[in-house]
Amino acid sequence: MAILFRSGRNRYLHTWLASLIVVLVATCRLASGIQLTPDSADSIKAAAKQVAEDLMTMYNGNQPGGIPGNLPAPYYWWQCGAMFGSLIDYYFYTGDDQFNDIVTEGMLYQVGPNNDYMTPNQTKTEGNDDQGFWAVAAMSAAEQKFPDPPADKPQWLALAQAVFNTQAMRWDIQYCNGGLRWQIFTFNTGYNYKNTISNGILFNLGARLAMYTRNQTYADWAERVWNWTEGTGMMNQDYDFFDGGHTDKNCTDVNRQQWTYNAGVYLLGAANMYNYTNGSDIWRERVSLTLNASNNFFFSQSVPNVMVEMQCEPSNTCDTDNWSFKAYLSRWMAATTKMAPWTYDMVMEKVRASAAGAALQCSGGSSGTLCGMKWTEGAKYDGTTGVGQQMSALEVIQSLLVSRVAAPVTNSTGGTSRGDPSAGSSGTFDPSLPHGTMQRRDRVGAGFLTTLVIISGIGSVWWMIA
Repeated sequence: MAILFRSGRNRYLHTWLASLIVVLVATCRLASGIQLTPDSADSIKAAAKQVAEDLMTMYNGNQPGGIPGNLPAPYYWWQCGAMFGSLIDYYFYTGDDQFNDIVTEGMLYQVGPNNDYMTPNQTKTEGNDDQGFWAVAAMSAAEQKFPDPPADKPQWLALAQAVFNTQAMRWDIQYCNGGLRWQIFTFNTGYNYKNTISNGILFNLGARLAMYTRNQTYADWAERVWNWTEGTGMMNQDYDFFDGGHTDKNCTDVNRQQWTYNAGVYLLGAANMYNYTNGSDIWRERVSLTLNASNNFFFSQSVPNVMVEMQCEPSNTCDTDNWSFKAYLSRWMAATTKMAPWTYDMVMEKVRASAAGAALQCSGGSSGTLCGMKWTEGAKYDGTTGVGQQMSALEVIQSLLVSRVAAPVTNSTGGTSRGDPSAGSSGTFDPSLPHGTMQRRDRVGAGFLTTLVIISGIGSVWWMIA
């Protein structure tokens, strides 16, 4: 009996030890995050794939009963467009096309009756920034040669042009000497607010459309928006970008909150203008100072070079929108290196450190791979999960591949997306405001210039450095 007892005890001890080993292995896996070797393309692609696949478990627009181009609550409509932008980048960097059909389906499903991302079922929440995030995704699709839609469907470049035109028609000179309001419709809260991100997206689109089409009209608009942003104090002399101001105060009450995506959207726009102007000193200075200001404010000092959403991350007050903002600064910093190659070393120092922190933070959930927000915490998972956290990790990790991909294309360097300079001319805007800065002659002139450039093949290809 004693021998049997010892044998049973050993058996139970063996079972207990085996269970303990399983727990310890699982714990080590959870603590280690996603494995990432920053100098290995295969490792980067594997890490990005894991993050992207986990991201897509949060999307149900391709499931029975789901709506293509919509995320479930608590996410707003704009964030699905932003997510598609991340997946367009994913294909560009990795060549993995497993999500392409889902992206195309959602991007086209949400274009609205005028093919300008003014969807009737979003009028209660759609602002200029919301519409703009779909447009910058379409712009990326054109620049990165994401597969073109079927010929009988709206095309990526034309969609970006349509949104640009609808927003230019909303330029409001009655208050604050210009600028876009946050909201499009008068009945939505925030209609009396002019926010930096809405205007930044218009600037970003104008600069990138100028680069793609060689159309001076877009460049003129980019200059106009930059000067307006500076003139209102929404950007200060140190190149810090603030949140916005109210029309009833003539935008003198600037909200001085700073968010990563505001800096990022102006950074990439300025880099495109630098390239478009064949390396002008003024745009080089603007790129440098915007990048320097971002590096000084949005990156940790205690954990060097790791990105932090300073407005909410340290205080644990980030909301569902805020969790995605680091995705856009990561995306636009990496893209800046293609338009202003001399920024590469400075940018990649930040991207490498941030990507390493993000990969370690992807240690949550039952899979042990869901991503948190606090990249400075390394493998100490912060307990948050969501679309924004996944997008942010995805963008910063796949940005490690930026030196391995070609520069964005243009109409004269291999771009295949068809444009329509007059797209969006029948779009929705508030006729009660004294718009009119974007006149019909501007749109006709834009069309003429675009056609002229295509026919003549004029461009500044020599300045583009992959």
